[in-house]
Amino acid sequence: MTEELSRTSALASRHTELGSGLEDWNGMGTAWTYNSDPNNEHDAVREAAGMFDMSPLKKVFLRGADAAAVANDVISRDISKIAPRQSTYGAVLTEQGTVGDDAIVANNGGNEWLLCHGSGCSMEMIEASAAGKNVDVEFDDDLHNLSLQGPKALGLLDAHTPMDLGSLKYFEHQATELFGHPVRLSRTGYSGERGYEILASASVIADIWDQVLGHGADQGIMPASFTALDKVRIEAGLLFYGYDMTDEHSPWEVGLGFAMNRSSDYRGKQAAMGAKGSERFNQAGISINHNDALVGGETLLANGKEVGTINSPAYSHRLGKSLALCHISPEACVPGTQLEVASDDFNGFAVVEALPFYDPGKSRTHA
Repeated sequence: MTEELSRTSALASRHTELGSGLEDWNGMGTAWTYNSDPNNEHDAVREAAGMFDMSPLKKVFLRGADAAAVANDVISRDISKIAPRQSTYGAVLTEQGTVGDDAIVANNGGNEWLLCHGSGCSMEMIEASAAGKNVDVEFDDDLHNLSLQGPKALGLLDAHTPMDLGSLKYFEHQATELFGHPVRLSRTGYSGERGYEILASASVIADIWDQVLGHGADQGIMPASFTALDKVRIEAGLLFYGYDMTDEHSPWEVGLGFAMNRSSDYRGKQAAMGAKGSERFNQAGISINHNDALVGGETLLANGKEVGTINSPAYSHRLGKSLALCHISPEACVPGTQLEVASDDFNGFAVVEALPFYDPGKSRTHA
């Protein structure tokens, strides 16, 4: 697949009506901003629900007798433990054991798996793993993805689907109907809140968008942009491929050790395991003595020595802090460590904080 802007969301007109310029992400015009205040969108996610168009994620179906084997070779998790209607998050490693992408892999049952990924090399890795195997690989850009995130998401969706949505556990999914349309509902998200992703075809996704907003407006549910998504995901300590991790990083350096399955084999495993213990830095979070978001790329120093770099900054009006996800050398990565921040545009101080910044016990996503 080429990465130029050659993909179009069926919701593009909805986004432009809300003020989006449809900026590029992953080859698709994406709602980075609306006319609404991103802080209000942020509040909606935390207090009601915000709806994001996550259709720029690429959806790839694996079907056939070897589908599970191909999925297992691509993702760093133990696919044998993922039952039908379950999914898992993991790293897609290069042959060198570095992070080529991250993805969610879902077991749809009947020798069908669905892999959703961002802007890394997942498709290249899938095609390499599928070579010579009894598997059909289908990139499906007709399949769209809405993500309704926040405490009122369950009540709204449950009232308009025949399934018992409340019984769906974290990282489970089910084929069903929503507002009379065929969909797959998945209890996943990227916000630090209990939320649901709605997978449906281009022909019905606009009506689902309109129905959610029509039924949810009086509850404070609203469309949310990628600017708001950046705020909530940084608060929740969630990584964005290309910013917080790239193919220059080992999984241990970017906090993906939890996703490294030791029991089965997969591409890049041995190289990645050999890199354990040789981390140049660790994934970390900091708060900064500043009343706005930094721009990213700033240098972090301890006692005048360079110890890290800011990757993903955001200002959280809810926490009253300027936050950032960073790479920091292991010796300076202890919560409470005082750091200096230096760049051409800003010089100040920061303190290392434990991640996630918001809801550290993850009680909201796991409720």
